[in-house]
Amino acid sequence: MPRVTDLAGWSTRRKMLLALAGGALTGLGQAPFGLVWLALIGLAGGVWLFQNTATTRQAGWIGWAFGVGYFALVLNWIVEPFLVDIATYGWMAPFALIGMAAGMALFWALAFWLARWQGRGIALVVFWAGTEVLRSVILTGFPWGLLGYIWLDTGIAQFASLIGPHGLTLLTLAGVWALVTGLGHRKRIILVPVVVIVGAGLLYLGNGQAASKLLYLAKNGGNSEPKFVRIIQTNAPQHEKWNREMIPVFFDRNLQFTAAVTERKPDLVIWPETSVPYLLNSAEGALQVIADAADGVPVVLGMQRRGAAGEYYNSLVVLGADGVVADVYDKSHLVPFGEYMPGGWLAAKLGLTGLAAQGGFGFGSGDGLRLVDIPGLGRALPLICYEAIFPEEVGGVTPRPDWLLQITNDAWFGNLTGPQQHLAQARFRAIEQGLPMVRAANTGISAMIDARGEITAQLGLGVAGYLDVKLPHGLPPTLYSRTGDLPVNLLLIVAAAALLLKRRRFIG
Repeated sequence: MPRVTDLAGWSTRRKMLLALAGGALTGLGQAPFGLVWLALIGLAGGVWLFQNTATTRQAGWIGWAFGVGYFALVLNWIVEPFLVDIATYGWMAPFALIGMAAGMALFWALAFWLARWQGRGIALVVFWAGTEVLRSVILTGFPWGLLGYIWLDTGIAQFASLIGPHGLTLLTLAGVWALVTGLGHRKRIILVPVVVIVGAGLLYLGNGQAASKLLYLAKNGGNSEPKFVRIIQTNAPQHEKWNREMIPVFFDRNLQFTAAVTERKPDLVIWPETSVPYLLNSAEGALQVIADAADGVPVVLGMQRRGAAGEYYNSLVVLGADGVVADVYDKSHLVPFGEYMPGGWLAAKLGLTGLAAQGGFGFGSGDGLRLVDIPGLGRALPLICYEAIFPEEVGGVTPRPDWLLQITNDAWFGNLTGPQQHLAQARFRAIEQGLPMVRAANTGISAMIDARGEITAQLGLGVAGYLDVKLPHGLPPTLYSRTGDLPVNLLLIVAAAALLLKRRRFIG
């Protein structure tokens, strides 16, 4: 058992306040801050607090408070959609943030409670990492701000190609637990230099991986003719995006960027999510205008369409060089309360509609992720906005794509943390799959991301413009692209079962 310090005499309320601060400190490891060492100190504080809990109830409350501090900071952008129409939805903003932070924190409360019930020790690592997996899948899942993402701008992020984001989370928690345990026990002090040496070794190996990947890309990138993509960033603020006076302004802006003449004609033009202000069903004229502007170059468009039963879809449309629609992909993983209202017919009866819905009471869901053929550029995996935050879904599509394509409207997320975190998760998808990602975002951040997760070109927030940039080559299939989260999930299940059986035998 850990040595109990004077902290054990503190009231639960005082410990919760300290846990709240520790959680917020941990949140500083996420984009746009990227303060990894502060995040590790925050996590260490959470483990230390847990080791000085007296009861399962106290442990649960401390885990919850730690989670509230973390998610309140990381998810502060959640208020932004409610401020677009502040007169109608503004009053909901604080409740949305408080409710989201408190709800997500319940997963961490469960982890702390279970670990204390089992008897402390390394159980916290197992159950904490396990609840991060659970929040990624329960009720359609919300794997935003996973703990493993703090390593994005370090060599350790490259290990996501082997063990994925949940593996990085498990590795991080195990290291922090070992460090805190070693510092708190003279008999276990050996854990401290072990953690330092292993951590330094992982950083060294990760940087080596990044260098070897870059060498591979440079060596194999010259074997075929390079393809160039034009990424268009409209910069239509959400409160103006559907304004009747501004719609033609934004549409004409996209046409001008599409028709811009440069030294080398692009092989593909990409518009952001919902950037065409017409339903696909009645957009023949608009599509012809776009095709004329593209002058024989295929265009990927974000637009909406109406289905046969009257439902609406948030779609990605591939417009061929001849101006004919070659393919349509309907977004399948929708945003709860944004693109649809949970409750279905009841929500419709009450007149409740998703914040992003422009017709009806929300969007219909497509048939799941699938590949689209892009003339001259091979097979792309289309991801519309929110769909790029789910690593297990991105990696679950067969056959393997040649590249990843995300169109998004991050104007909903404001100009601070949301767009930066969304971009960070896109970079992780590239690392995990060993594939480049093209990202076209309405208000930014649009970017070309290579197979190492590095940004080769980007347009910043609040900028209208376009990028003509070379599409990087991909790497050979990664281990994670073959196995997904299965190895880490099995490890967590076996470890959790062993811990629970051990406690049962002890009680018996």
